[in-house]
Amino acid sequence: MIEIFTDGASSGNPGPGGYGAILRSGKHYKELSEGFRKTTNNRMELLAVIKALEALKSPNQTVVIYSDSKYVIDAIDKKWVYGWLQKGFKDKKNKDLWLRYLDVSKLHNIKFIWVRGHAGHKENERCDELAVAACKQKNLSIDSVFETEADKSSLQF
Repeated sequence: MIEIFTDGASSGNPGPGGYGAILRSGKHYKELSEGFRKTTNNRMELLAVIKALEALKSPNQTVVIYSDSKYVIDAIDKKWVYGWLQKGFKDKKNKDLWLRYLDVSKLHNIKFIWVRGHAGHKENERCDELAVAACKQKNLSIDSVFETEADKSSLQF
């Protein structure tokens, strides 16, 4: 079994943001994080889950994902995302990430567990630290929903 812990952060909504994730299985432990110039908290919460799942090297894994995001967990556990898919994500945000999640989720047996954020859960607190630190880095990535690479280069002198 693989345990994944995730969190997302943004300073402003949209604003600079980042995600943090921990992958743990037995003695194996890996941390992931990345920051973006302009994004939203919900996008970072979902991207943390996606990036962690994409980091798994073998298919058909049993995965338990711990997240403090009701947005992510409810959309999946209550099967809202499948209704959104049937309706072409009409009037729904983050279609690009939800489609990416649906693709990668087919590879594994996944269970989600909600944890209360900022409540002393060791791994969730670490993911929050990773996410916040990621959004404060100098060379932040581009979230194509909000910016293009051309936008980034036009701001450089």
